[in-house]
Amino acid sequence: MREIVDGLLAWRAAGTSFAVATVVHTWRSAPRQPGAAMAVSEHGEVIGSVSGGCVEGAVYAAAQEVIAFQKAQTHTYGVSDGDALEVGLTCGGTIEVMIQPDVALASLDALLATIAAGRPVATVSLPDAQLVVWPDRVEGTLGDDELDRIAGEQARGLLAHGRSAIVTACEREVFVQSWAAPARMIVFGAIDFAAAVARIGKFLGYQVTVCDARGVFATPARFPEADEVVVDWPHRYLSSTAVDERTVLCVLTHDPKFDIPLLEVALRSPARYVGAMGSRRTCEDRIRRLREAGVGEEALARLRAPIGLDLGARTPEETAVAIAAEVVALSWGGSGAPLTGMTAPIHGPA
Repeated sequence: MREIVDGLLAWRAAGTSFAVATVVHTWRSAPRQPGAAMAVSEHGEVIGSVSGGCVEGAVYAAAQEVIAFQKAQTHTYGVSDGDALEVGLTCGGTIEVMIQPDVALASLDALLATIAAGRPVATVSLPDAQLVVWPDRVEGTLGDDELDRIAGEQARGLLAHGRSAIVTACEREVFVQSWAAPARMIVFGAIDFAAAVARIGKFLGYQVTVCDARGVFATPARFPEADEVVVDWPHRYLSSTAVDERTVLCVLTHDPKFDIPLLEVALRSPARYVGAMGSRRTCEDRIRRLREAGVGEEALARLRAPIGLDLGARTPEETAVAIAAEVVALSWGGSGAPLTGMTAPIHGPA
Protein backbone atom coordinates (compact mmCIF):
# COMPACT_ATOMS: atom_id res chain seq x y z
CA MET A 1 0.00 0.00 0.00
CA ARG A 2 2.99 2.31 0.40
CA GLU A 3 3.07 2.63 -3.42
CA ILE A 4 -0.59 3.69 -3.63
CA VAL A 5 -1.05 5.67 -0.42
CA ASP A 6 -1.07 9.07 -2.15
CA GLY A 7 -3.83 7.95 -4.48
CA LEU A 8 -5.89 6.50 -1.63
CA LEU A 9 -5.52 9.72 0.35
CA ALA A 10 -6.82 11.66 -2.66
CA TRP A 11 -9.80 9.30 -3.02
CA ARG A 12 -10.59 9.63 0.69
CA ALA A 13 -10.47 13.42 0.44
CA ALA A 14 -12.88 13.31 -2.50
CA GLY A 15 -15.26 10.88 -0.77
CA THR A 16 -14.62 8.19 -3.39
CA SER A 17 -15.32 4.56 -2.51
CA PHE A 18 -12.77 1.95 -3.51
CA ALA A 19 -11.52 -1.59 -3.01
CA VAL A 20 -7.95 -2.65 -2.22
CA ALA A 21 -6.52 -5.91 -3.59
CA THR A 22 -3.50 -7.24 -1.71
CA VAL A 23 -1.23 -10.20 -2.45
CA VAL A 24 -1.31 -12.25 0.74
CA HIS A 25 0.41 -15.46 -0.33
CA THR A 26 2.69 -16.58 -3.16
CA TRP A 27 4.05 -19.90 -4.42
CA ARG A 28 7.00 -20.54 -6.73
CA SER A 29 7.98 -17.77 -9.16
CA ALA A 30 5.16 -15.34 -8.41
CA PRO A 31 5.66 -11.93 -10.08
CA ARG A 32 5.22 -9.86 -6.88
CA GLN A 33 5.62 -10.56 -3.18
CA PRO A 34 3.04 -10.50 -0.34
CA GLY A 35 1.97 -6.96 0.39
CA ALA A 36 1.85 -5.82 -3.24
CA ALA A 37 -1.38 -3.85 -3.63
CA MET A 38 -3.72 -2.49 -6.28
CA ALA A 39 -6.76 -0.29 -5.71
CA VAL A 40 -9.83 0.28 -7.88
CA SER A 41 -12.14 3.25 -7.34
CA GLU A 42 -15.91 3.37 -7.79
CA HIS A 43 -15.23 5.38 -10.96
CA GLY A 44 -13.04 2.66 -12.46
CA GLU A 45 -9.66 4.25 -11.79
CA VAL A 46 -6.75 1.90 -10.97
CA ILE A 47 -3.55 2.47 -9.02
CA GLY A 48 -0.88 -0.02 -8.09
CA SER A 49 -0.28 -3.59 -9.20
CA VAL A 50 -0.54 -7.11 -7.81
CA SER A 51 1.27 -9.01 -10.55
CA GLY A 52 3.02 -6.62 -12.90
CA GLY A 53 0.19 -6.99 -15.42
CA CYS A 54 -0.48 -10.75 -15.40
CA VAL A 55 -3.80 -10.91 -13.57
CA GLU A 56 -4.77 -7.27 -13.19
CA GLY A 57 -7.78 -7.66 -15.49
CA ALA A 58 -9.30 -10.43 -13.41
CA VAL A 59 -8.57 -8.60 -10.16
CA TYR A 60 -10.09 -5.40 -11.58
CA ALA A 61 -13.36 -7.21 -12.36
CA ALA A 62 -13.44 -8.79 -8.89
CA ALA A 63 -12.73 -5.41 -7.26
CA GLN A 64 -15.72 -3.87 -9.06
CA GLU A 65 -17.93 -6.58 -7.56
CA VAL A 66 -16.45 -5.90 -4.11
CA ILE A 67 -17.29 -2.20 -4.43
CA ALA A 68 -20.80 -2.94 -5.69
CA PHE A 69 -21.71 -5.43 -2.95
CA GLN A 70 -19.35 -4.15 -0.19
CA LYS A 71 -18.25 -7.72 0.51
CA ALA A 72 -14.65 -8.91 0.48
CA GLN A 73 -13.39 -11.67 -1.83
CA THR A 74 -10.29 -13.86 -1.95
CA HIS A 75 -8.99 -15.34 -5.22
CA THR A 76 -6.09 -17.59 -6.15
CA TYR A 77 -4.47 -17.32 -9.57
CA GLY A 78 -1.95 -19.81 -10.86
CA VAL A 79 -0.88 -22.12 -13.65
CA SER A 80 -2.80 -25.02 -12.15
CA ASP A 81 -6.12 -23.22 -12.65
CA GLY A 82 -8.21 -23.90 -15.72
CA ASP A 83 -8.32 -20.19 -16.51
CA ALA A 84 -4.65 -19.54 -15.78
CA LEU A 85 -3.72 -18.63 -19.32
CA GLU A 86 -6.87 -16.57 -19.66
CA VAL A 87 -5.92 -14.35 -16.73
CA GLY A 88 -2.31 -14.35 -17.87
CA LEU A 89 -0.23 -15.73 -14.99
CA THR A 90 2.27 -17.50 -17.26
CA CYS A 91 5.34 -17.12 -15.02
CA GLY A 92 4.80 -20.48 -13.35
CA GLY A 93 3.78 -19.05 -10.00
CA THR A 94 0.62 -18.79 -7.95
CA ILE A 95 -0.70 -15.82 -6.00
CA GLU A 96 -3.52 -15.43 -3.51
CA VAL A 97 -5.20 -12.02 -3.57
CA MET A 98 -7.50 -10.61 -0.91
CA ILE A 99 -9.83 -7.84 -2.14
CA GLN A 100 -11.43 -5.66 0.54
CA PRO A 101 -13.87 -2.74 0.35
CA ASP A 102 -12.69 0.45 2.02
CA VAL A 103 -15.34 0.06 4.72
CA ALA A 104 -13.58 -3.12 5.95
CA LEU A 105 -10.27 -1.29 6.48
CA ALA A 106 -9.99 -0.24 10.13
CA SER A 107 -8.78 3.26 11.10
CA LEU A 108 -8.04 3.88 7.43
CA ASP A 109 -7.29 7.60 7.64
CA ALA A 110 -4.87 7.15 10.55
CA LEU A 111 -3.28 4.15 8.82
CA LEU A 112 -2.71 6.05 5.57
CA ALA A 113 -1.32 9.07 7.43
CA THR A 114 1.13 6.85 9.30
CA ILE A 115 2.33 5.14 6.13
CA ALA A 116 2.66 8.48 4.32
CA ALA A 117 4.77 9.83 7.19
CA GLY A 118 7.10 6.82 7.03
CA ARG A 119 6.30 5.72 10.58
CA PRO A 120 5.99 2.01 11.52
CA VAL A 121 2.58 0.37 11.51
CA ALA A 122 1.15 -3.07 10.74
CA THR A 123 -2.25 -4.43 9.80
CA VAL A 124 -3.73 -7.83 10.62
CA SER A 125 -6.37 -8.75 8.07
CA LEU A 126 -9.17 -11.18 7.54
CA PRO A 127 -11.22 -10.62 4.40
CA ASP A 128 -13.99 -8.81 6.31
CA ALA A 129 -12.12 -7.38 9.31
CA GLN A 130 -8.87 -5.66 10.19
CA LEU A 131 -6.69 -4.81 13.17
CA VAL A 132 -4.22 -1.90 12.94
CA VAL A 133 -1.15 -2.22 15.16
CA TRP A 134 1.07 0.74 16.02
CA PRO A 135 4.06 0.41 18.35
CA ASP A 136 2.02 2.07 21.13
CA ARG A 137 -1.61 1.16 20.41
CA VAL A 138 -4.06 -1.09 18.55
CA GLU A 139 -7.28 -0.14 16.78
CA GLY A 140 -9.98 -2.17 15.06
CA THR A 141 -10.95 -5.78 15.71
CA LEU A 142 -10.96 -9.18 14.05
CA GLY A 143 -14.19 -10.00 15.85
CA ASP A 144 -12.74 -11.85 18.84
CA ASP A 145 -10.81 -10.44 21.81
CA GLU A 146 -8.43 -13.39 22.13
CA LEU A 147 -7.76 -13.42 18.40
CA ASP A 148 -7.08 -9.67 18.55
CA ARG A 149 -4.62 -10.15 21.42
CA ILE A 150 -2.65 -13.04 19.92
CA ALA A 151 -2.63 -11.70 16.37
CA GLY A 152 -1.64 -8.26 17.67
CA GLU A 153 1.38 -9.70 19.48
CA GLN A 154 2.45 -11.61 16.37
CA ALA A 155 2.05 -8.43 14.33
CA ARG A 156 4.34 -6.54 16.73
CA GLY A 157 6.98 -9.23 16.26
CA LEU A 158 6.80 -9.00 12.48
CA LEU A 159 6.68 -5.19 12.59
CA ALA A 160 9.89 -5.14 14.64
CA HIS A 161 11.63 -6.80 11.69
CA GLY A 162 9.69 -5.13 8.88
CA ARG A 163 8.22 -8.45 7.70
CA SER A 164 4.84 -9.39 6.23
CA ALA A 165 3.46 -12.93 6.39
CA ILE A 166 0.45 -15.15 6.93
CA VAL A 167 0.38 -16.31 10.56
CA THR A 168 -1.91 -18.60 12.53
CA ALA A 169 -3.69 -17.25 15.61
CA CYS A 170 -6.46 -19.08 17.45
CA GLU A 171 -6.40 -21.69 14.66
CA ARG A 172 -7.18 -19.02 12.06
CA GLU A 173 -4.90 -17.76 9.32
CA VAL A 174 -4.51 -13.98 9.20
CA PHE A 175 -2.35 -11.80 6.99
CA VAL A 176 0.06 -9.43 8.72
CA GLN A 177 1.44 -6.60 6.62
CA SER A 178 4.19 -4.38 8.01
CA TRP A 179 5.31 -0.95 6.91
CA ALA A 180 8.81 -0.72 8.34
CA ALA A 181 12.25 -1.40 6.94
CA PRO A 182 13.91 -4.53 8.36
CA ALA A 183 15.91 -3.88 11.51
CA ARG A 184 19.68 -3.96 11.07
CA MET A 185 22.20 -6.29 12.65
CA ILE A 186 25.83 -5.22 12.21
CA VAL A 187 28.43 -7.84 13.09
CA PHE A 188 31.99 -6.61 13.58
CA GLY A 189 34.84 -9.07 13.16
CA ALA A 190 35.07 -11.45 10.19
CA ILE A 191 35.54 -14.64 12.19
CA ASP A 192 33.79 -18.01 12.28
CA PHE A 193 31.54 -16.85 15.12
CA ALA A 194 30.48 -13.92 12.94
CA ALA A 195 29.38 -16.29 10.18
CA ALA A 196 27.13 -18.14 12.62
CA VAL A 197 25.72 -14.89 14.04
CA ALA A 198 25.04 -13.62 10.51
CA ARG A 199 23.13 -16.82 9.72
CA ILE A 200 20.89 -16.62 12.78
CA GLY A 201 20.45 -12.86 12.35
CA LYS A 202 19.16 -13.41 8.84
CA PHE A 203 16.90 -16.21 10.11
CA LEU A 204 15.39 -13.76 12.62
CA GLY A 205 14.65 -11.27 9.84
CA TYR A 206 17.46 -8.75 10.29
CA GLN A 207 19.24 -6.92 7.49
CA VAL A 208 22.74 -8.25 8.25
CA THR A 209 26.03 -6.43 7.65
CA VAL A 210 29.46 -7.91 8.45
CA CYS A 211 32.29 -5.40 8.83
CA ASP A 212 36.04 -5.89 9.29
CA ALA A 213 39.09 -3.84 8.41
CA ARG A 214 40.86 -6.91 7.03
CA GLY A 215 39.83 -7.43 3.43
CA VAL A 216 41.33 -10.90 3.22
CA PHE A 217 38.76 -12.11 5.77
CA ALA A 218 35.77 -9.87 5.03
CA THR A 219 34.55 -11.44 1.78
CA PRO A 220 31.05 -12.33 0.54
CA ALA A 221 32.23 -15.89 -0.03
CA ARG A 222 32.92 -16.31 3.69
CA PHE A 223 29.61 -14.71 4.70
CA PRO A 224 27.02 -15.76 2.11
CA GLU A 225 24.09 -15.13 4.48
CA ALA A 226 25.04 -11.49 5.04
CA ASP A 227 23.22 -8.84 3.01
CA GLU A 228 26.39 -6.74 2.96
CA VAL A 229 30.08 -7.30 3.70
CA VAL A 230 32.06 -4.11 4.37
CA VAL A 231 35.84 -3.68 4.45
CA ASP A 232 36.51 -0.68 6.68
CA TRP A 233 37.68 0.21 10.16
CA PRO A 234 34.69 -0.70 12.36
CA HIS A 235 34.44 2.62 14.21
CA ARG A 236 34.68 4.58 10.96
CA TYR A 237 31.97 2.50 9.31
CA LEU A 238 29.65 2.70 12.32
CA SER A 239 30.05 6.49 12.43
CA SER A 240 28.95 6.76 8.81
CA THR A 241 26.07 4.27 8.59
CA ALA A 242 22.43 4.41 9.69
CA VAL A 243 21.74 3.20 13.23
CA ASP A 244 18.36 3.46 14.95
CA GLU A 245 16.67 2.19 18.09
CA ARG A 246 16.06 -1.24 16.49
CA THR A 247 19.67 -1.82 15.43
CA VAL A 248 21.67 -4.72 16.92
CA LEU A 249 25.47 -4.31 17.17
CA CYS A 250 27.60 -7.42 17.81
CA VAL A 251 31.28 -6.73 18.44
CA LEU A 252 33.18 -9.97 17.95
CA THR A 253 36.65 -8.58 17.21
CA HIS A 254 37.92 -8.79 20.86
CA ASP A 255 40.97 -6.76 19.86
CA PRO A 256 41.46 -3.43 21.72
CA LYS A 257 42.61 -1.52 18.66
CA PHE A 258 39.24 -2.29 17.06
CA ASP A 259 37.01 -2.65 20.14
CA ILE A 260 37.68 0.57 22.03
CA PRO A 261 37.10 3.15 19.27
CA LEU A 262 34.19 1.07 17.97
CA LEU A 263 32.44 0.78 21.34
CA GLU A 264 32.93 4.50 22.00
CA VAL A 265 30.79 5.12 18.92
CA ALA A 266 28.38 2.23 19.56
CA LEU A 267 27.56 3.21 23.14
CA ARG A 268 26.72 6.76 22.05
CA SER A 269 24.38 5.48 19.33
CA PRO A 270 20.65 4.78 19.74
CA ALA A 271 21.18 1.05 19.01
CA ARG A 272 18.88 -1.28 20.93
CA TYR A 273 21.60 -3.84 21.65
CA VAL A 274 25.38 -3.49 21.98
CA GLY A 275 27.19 -6.72 22.80
CA ALA A 276 30.92 -7.51 22.83
CA MET A 277 32.67 -10.88 22.87
CA GLY A 278 35.52 -11.74 25.21
CA SER A 279 36.59 -13.55 28.35
CA ARG A 280 35.89 -12.10 31.79
CA ARG A 281 39.41 -10.71 31.91
CA THR A 282 39.10 -9.24 28.42
CA CYS A 283 35.79 -7.61 29.30
CA GLU A 284 37.14 -6.12 32.53
CA ASP A 285 40.13 -4.70 30.66
CA ARG A 286 37.82 -3.33 27.98
CA ILE A 287 35.65 -1.55 30.56
CA ARG A 288 38.77 0.01 32.10
CA ARG A 289 39.97 1.25 28.71
CA LEU A 290 36.52 2.66 27.87
CA ARG A 291 36.42 4.56 31.16
CA GLU A 292 39.87 5.97 30.42
CA ALA A 293 38.56 7.03 27.00
CA GLY A 294 35.82 9.04 28.73
CA VAL A 295 32.82 6.73 28.30
CA GLY A 296 30.39 7.37 31.18
CA GLU A 297 28.82 4.82 33.51
CA GLU A 298 25.35 5.21 32.03
CA ALA A 299 26.67 4.32 28.57
CA LEU A 300 28.77 1.45 29.94
CA ALA A 301 25.66 -0.01 31.58
CA ARG A 302 24.25 -0.59 28.10
CA LEU A 303 27.12 -2.88 27.13
CA ARG A 304 26.35 -6.62 27.08
CA ALA A 305 29.72 -8.21 27.74
CA PRO A 306 30.48 -11.03 27.70
CA ILE A 307 27.95 -11.19 24.90
CA GLY A 308 24.98 -13.56 25.03
CA LEU A 309 23.05 -15.57 27.61
CA ASP A 310 24.52 -18.36 29.70
CA LEU A 311 23.58 -21.43 27.67
CA GLY A 312 26.87 -23.24 28.15
CA ALA A 313 27.61 -22.59 24.47
CA ARG A 314 30.87 -23.88 22.98
CA THR A 315 30.67 -23.88 19.18
CA PRO A 316 30.16 -20.83 16.95
CA GLU A 317 26.62 -22.00 16.23
CA GLU A 318 25.78 -22.46 19.91
CA THR A 319 27.29 -19.08 20.69
CA ALA A 320 25.16 -17.50 17.97
CA VAL A 321 22.06 -19.01 19.60
CA ALA A 322 23.13 -17.53 22.96
CA ILE A 323 23.61 -14.10 21.38
CA ALA A 324 20.30 -14.29 19.52
CA ALA A 325 18.53 -15.34 22.71
CA GLU A 326 19.83 -12.27 24.53
CA VAL A 327 18.81 -10.00 21.64
CA VAL A 328 15.27 -11.42 21.63
CA ALA A 329 15.00 -11.20 25.43
CA LEU A 330 16.14 -7.57 25.43
CA SER A 331 13.81 -6.68 22.55
CA TRP A 332 10.68 -8.02 24.24
CA GLY A 333 11.52 -7.74 27.92
CA GLY A 334 12.15 -11.43 28.50
CA SER A 335 14.04 -12.56 31.59
CA GLY A 336 16.02 -15.35 29.93
CA ALA A 337 14.86 -17.70 32.70
CA PRO A 338 13.38 -21.17 31.95
CA LEU A 339 9.63 -21.06 31.35
CA THR A 340 9.22 -24.24 33.38
CA GLY A 341 8.00 -23.29 36.83
CA MET A 342 7.12 -19.71 35.88
CA THR A 343 3.53 -18.56 36.40
CA ALA A 344 3.68 -15.23 34.55
CA PRO A 345 2.22 -15.04 31.01
CA ILE A 346 4.58 -16.45 28.37
CA HIS A 347 4.00 -13.41 26.18
CA GLY A 348 4.02 -10.37 28.42
CA PRO A 349 3.17 -6.82 27.34
CA ALA A 350 5.37 -5.66 24.45
